[in-house]
Amino acid sequence: MNRETLFIILSTLLAIVIGGTIFFRIVEDWSWLDAYFFTVITLSTVGYGSLVPATAIGKIGTTVLIFVGLGVFAAAIQQLSHMTIHRRSELRRRRREARKKDD
Repeated sequence: MNRETLFIILSTLLAIVIGGTIFFRIVEDWSWLDAYFFTVITLSTVGYGSLVPATAIGKIGTTVLIFVGLGVFAAAIQQLSHMTIHRRSELRRRRREARKKDD
């Protein structure tokens, strides 16, 4: 995994959040904040239920958002976790090597 892959995934996730926000702002006539909030809680699978699409197009768009966005969201979390674990492992390895040199 490299930084370029992470950048692509996070950029794609940002584009999905922006696209979802614009979609729900236009289709459901929600405020920008409500459209953004709904997009984020849908992608994160929290789903408070305080906002629900009322139109058929909004419901179909939500389904598409879930199928497309959830995969990208999960990939972003996986890549960030992988980076964190890899960095910690590398730091431990370097510390062990430094201790061996000191002995």
